[in-house]
Amino acid sequence: MKEYSADKIRNIALVGHSGAGKTQLTEAFLYLTKVTTRMGRPEEGNTVSDFDAEEHRRGISISSSVIPVEYEGHKLNFLDTPGYADLVGNVKSALTAAETALLVVDAVAGVEVGTELAWQMADELGLAKAVVLNKMDRDNANWKTVLGQLRESFPDARFVPLQVPIGQSATFNGVYRLISKTASMGAEGKAGDAPPDVLAEADDLREQLVEAAAEGDDALIMKFLDGEALTPDEIRHGLQEGAKAGKYVPVYFAAADSGIGIHALLHQIITAAPSPVDARPVAAERAGKPVELVADGSGPLAVRVFKTMADPYVGKLQYLRVVSGTLTADSKLWNANQGEEERIGPLYVVRGKEQMTVGRLVAGDVGAVAKLHHTHTFDTLTDKDGAVTLRAISLPQPLYAVALHPESQADGGKIGPSLQRLVEEDPTYRTEVNAHTHELTLSGMGEAHIDVAVRQLKDKFGVKVTTTVPKVPYMETITRTASAQYRHKKQTGGAGQFAEVHLRVEPAEQGAGFSYASQIVGGSISHSFIPSIEKGIRQVLPLGVIAACPVVDVKAIVFDGKEHPVDSKDIAFQIAGREAFKAAVRDAGPVLLEPVFDVSVIVPSAQMGDILSDMNTRRGMVQGTEQIGNKAVVNAQVPLAEIQRYATDLRSMTQGRGYFTAAFAHYARMPHGAAELVIAERSKDLVHHDD
Repeated sequence: MKEYSADKIRNIALVGHSGAGKTQLTEAFLYLTKVTTRMGRPEEGNTVSDFDAEEHRRGISISSSVIPVEYEGHKLNFLDTPGYADLVGNVKSALTAAETALLVVDAVAGVEVGTELAWQMADELGLAKAVVLNKMDRDNANWKTVLGQLRESFPDARFVPLQVPIGQSATFNGVYRLISKTASMGAEGKAGDAPPDVLAEADDLREQLVEAAAEGDDALIMKFLDGEALTPDEIRHGLQEGAKAGKYVPVYFAAADSGIGIHALLHQIITAAPSPVDARPVAAERAGKPVELVADGSGPLAVRVFKTMADPYVGKLQYLRVVSGTLTADSKLWNANQGEEERIGPLYVVRGKEQMTVGRLVAGDVGAVAKLHHTHTFDTLTDKDGAVTLRAISLPQPLYAVALHPESQADGGKIGPSLQRLVEEDPTYRTEVNAHTHELTLSGMGEAHIDVAVRQLKDKFGVKVTTTVPKVPYMETITRTASAQYRHKKQTGGAGQFAEVHLRVEPAEQGAGFSYASQIVGGSISHSFIPSIEKGIRQVLPLGVIAACPVVDVKAIVFDGKEHPVDSKDIAFQIAGREAFKAAVRDAGPVLLEPVFDVSVIVPSAQMGDILSDMNTRRGMVQGTEQIGNKAVVNAQVPLAEIQRYATDLRSMTQGRGYFTAAFAHYARMPHGAAELVIAERSKDLVHHDD
């Protein structure tokens, strides 16, 4: 593939709801530009974009892929992203490599939850947006209805069609381009005549288009207000400027399956979508000071890694976006995030799984490099001298967790490195060993996201696991002061063991942890045995007293005891201290503490009542509600135990239109009734474990 300058490159992320036809559009682009000789189908597992075995099995995109297309002297890097809500991490990472988010909307189904999520992410990154209404040849396709839905769903945006569809449903046969006033007919995009009704519609829409173009440039708006006609070139310039500034959203029409509208779509993307040169500067830092980078091949080198593919046999392949400067093969770069030097070998332009070797990548282009040792997704590669660091990218927090249990000892030995590779591929996964429950947990965006990971562990890395709902990391504490004593006496024929400990436990402030003190006077216990008592107590702390949960926020004070001149020893006072502490805790009003999370639920306004009602059943404390456009936001504090499967429940309650965020807030005392159930369950587990 030839090299293109930054002004001849367009980076477009195809985003939207699952099933809207993003992958099919890439197949149409490749077929039209004669890269392929036939169009694949996602359901048949033969598309260029979806090449992973799991994608073939499911018939959907799971990971983002890069599909470069050469058209009319330009290179268009399409980033095909998953549409399923659980896979938003892949969408966000692909958007960081693009200037334009092209929202693919089903002309029958209209605006769906995936459309809304993609729009929100594109907004967060400040990208230009465009919409293509796909499947215009399907029964019940209605572009005016869907355009109305877009305007209702995103009231702050100005949607301006750049085309008028010629027919719809079975009669859809082309589009009329408003700028050039020409028709593009059939899959070949041949010139033709638009019918009178389309031309009449075009007159009204062209006025809106010219007005939008004029508002994109100060000089053009003056000319427009003076009543002068804008030339096609001026309209194109104004549209590009307006799209870059987010002043309007161009709308296109296509039918990817039949290829109708594809020629016009590619042509008008080149016309209206900003190039890397036109895009907003990218925020970065140099020596702690903010700088802004533009797509200049002679500028300071800054490369962002936006995706990692981990293969157990080939190694890592990392996808790059050259933000500034020129990246050359067989060079040395500095990883500004890790503080490590990386050796760059061959550079690739990738198309699906195909890798085409190139000598360099210029500013604004997208490519890949293999076998970097220290680099992770979203790291910045740069020159060591005058190194720049691109601003960090925030990803959504995981909302759904499972505990992983290897099926065999061999699986247990391989699970750590395999999970690390999964996290490298998709940073929205999180894995940890819980400090309280000692379970290995994997967190993701939802049930399907976790299911993908479990299958990849098996198929890609040969690791078999079973999953369970993670244990909630409860903790135990006390509510009042209590005292207890314990005498440990053991005689086995030889040297015996003797220790007697009197101690008191007192509640401490939340977060204080555990403290220990001695009030022994008169030498009832030798000074040398005081640490032995503490050692025994500390053995109890992680194991718990009433529910096998860690004990926190307790102060233990030893105030009396007895010892034997011969039989008293360290182990005896450890045992006595341990048992006295347990007895005192049982008399000190022990309670369970549970983790409580701050939860924000975003749903269509009409469903706010259902969410508030559901929160009450989950022991949630609603902190407030607010209205943002046609969405309602419910803020609440909810115990973790009640929201471990909320991602699935919310999707079911809202038909997929609701989503939420959750972050740890604090530990709170658990209500007596709920605590009793947990204690009974944990006691049962302990008995079973002892058996």
